[in-house]
Amino acid sequence: MKKRILLILIAILSILVFLKYGRSIYMPIVKKVRGKETVESVVSKYKNTALLRLKPSLDRLHLLELPKNIVLVGLKEERILQVYAKKENEFELLKEYPFTAFSGQLGPKLTEGDKQIPEGIYYTDYLNPNSSYYLSIKVSYPNEFDRQKTKHDAVEKLGGNIFIHGKAATIGCIPIGDEAIEEVFLLVDHANKNPVKVIISPWDFRKKSEEPNIEGIDWENELYAKIKEEFFAL
Repeated sequence: MKKRILLILIAILSILVFLKYGRSIYMPIVKKVRGKETVESVVSKYKNTALLRLKPSLDRLHLLELPKNIVLVGLKEERILQVYAKKENEFELLKEYPFTAFSGQLGPKLTEGDKQIPEGIYYTDYLNPNSSYYLSIKVSYPNEFDRQKTKHDAVEKLGGNIFIHGKAATIGCIPIGDEAIEEVFLLVDHANKNPVKVIISPWDFRKKSEEPNIEGIDWENELYAKIKEEFFAL
């Protein structure tokens, strides 16, 4: 009897682990059965509920509609994704979303498989309505600065496929949960006619001016000077 209970517990634990970490295996099958979504179908499906959740933030900034110009800021130490909206000629904080998972350490991404969230100035590449992590937004890592600096350091493969996405698991991406990604997906889609900048920083340099010292590279000061410049331009 005890052996049977133990086997059942092991089976349940195995299923739970597979559901959490095996999404890349089973989600393509689920998506295929459901049929593919489009950006338009996702926006149509979630727009009303996402707008309802965004309304208090829009009202606070006296915005009558979704902003046409936004900036996303990822803060690794704080584990927060911020959305700034341009109002008249200034950017103001619209809403913050906590990370739902985290991997790696402070410092830039240097190679494929290092589990690092990149640090630098990027843009949104495209919206993915059929993500294994509910919905996702592709970040334009690696940028030219990444390629130049890591080539100098003889890193052969920079990796890629960095996304802001739903759910609560990650290996080098920024997960913010399903309701949050619905809102950010909607905001980025609405603002997509203007390039949507993504600033990813070890921490908020407006509140903490010192810079982390990263072992193995000698160009972190140059990187963080660029990030600081973007912060103070907001």
